[in-house]
Amino acid sequence: MDNDPLVYLNGSMTPLSEAKISVLDRGFIFGDGIYEVIPIYARKPFRPQQHLARLFRGLAAIGINNPHTEQEWLELVSRVAAAATVPDQLAYIQVTRGVARRAHAFPNMELTPTVFIMANPLTPPPEHVRIHGVACVSMEDKRWLHCEIKSISLLGNVLAAQNAAEHDANESIQFRDGFLTEGSASNVWLVRQGILSGPPKDNLILEGIRYGLMEELCATNNIPFELRRISRDEVFTADEVLLSSASKEVLPVVSIDGKTIGNGQPGPIYKKLYKAYQDAKSA
Repeated sequence: MDNDPLVYLNGSMTPLSEAKISVLDRGFIFGDGIYEVIPIYARKPFRPQQHLARLFRGLAAIGINNPHTEQEWLELVSRVAAAATVPDQLAYIQVTRGVARRAHAFPNMELTPTVFIMANPLTPPPEHVRIHGVACVSMEDKRWLHCEIKSISLLGNVLAAQNAAEHDANESIQFRDGFLTEGSASNVWLVRQGILSGPPKDNLILEGIRYGLMEELCATNNIPFELRRISRDEVFTADEVLLSSASKEVLPVVSIDGKTIGNGQPGPIYKKLYKAYQDAKSA
């Protein structure tokens, strides 16, 4: 992809270097907005309806009027994807409440939401990472209590990602009151006795689109699947721990805080799910 790709901003396609917003945009001032990231393989969006449904839920949750229909959103994403020079991309969508004088409460007048879409190259984890697995660190989850909203206010996630970087780890796995929540930018799963388990879908995690996908992949591969509260001890004594996200797809975790998970190698459930994920991408 070139250094100045075309992006979509408020009705127009424009070079990224020329895309401008007001300093009074509430996304800039308050982080008052919602975002979504849609993976695109061979210029075809992957599970776009599920991604847009989450975008719509987020906009409704914080009271921003949805400026487009599903079909209009798909057409806009396709326009940006078509302008990119690589076929595999991550389409980033951001919608803010719009521009208004700075005041914490919503403005009395109706605002026009700011809509921004760009595409970045999507490069899945390299083969050596999939073969050998990744190291993670643990930390206390200190974020706000509406993690189910895909808010652009991501300072808590930024700090968690920085914590991982400072420990030369792939991800920070977070716990709240002794129970697993999620990573800085991924959902976390464990395997015990052949069962894939994840935290429940509540306000403490962002329900990744891979939540539904993992359940489907488990069903087609006869892997038992459950969502429940998972203790810290269970994570560290699991047979396997996995990460999932749009960019990571599915990754095996082989150590946390320097402690070996399972036998220290990617396990059989990971291998089945990784293959099934690749099959789903090409379907």
